[in-house]
Amino acid sequence: MYKPKQLVMLTTCPDAETAKMIANALVENQLAACVQIGQTVESVYRWENTLCQSQEVPLQIKCMATQFDAIEQLVLKLHPYEVPEFIAIPIIGGFGPYLQWIEDNSQS
Repeated sequence: MYKPKQLVMLTTCPDAETAKMIANALVENQLAACVQIGQTVESVYRWENTLCQSQEVPLQIKCMATQFDAIEQLVLKLHPYEVPEFIAIPIIGGFGPYLQWIEDNSQS
């Protein structure tokens, strides 16, 4: 079975302040090489049997797969949601120097 070396992890935050706090903590602790803070998106979802709609700020976290657990723990510690989105997408290919940069700037 293929085991990816790098991941792109996704989460959303309720506001820009929370997004910046999480992004900074991940990069400062070298858990991620880069965290992109996206533009506000409108999310529609069901929570506790109620249809909800809210604005959220997406994060794209570029990291090593070996840091999944540590990143998950940090995000859950800092995130205000009871059940935040937290999805990992394996990077199966990419520009070699960029993938190396992720590795060089994250704990492996």
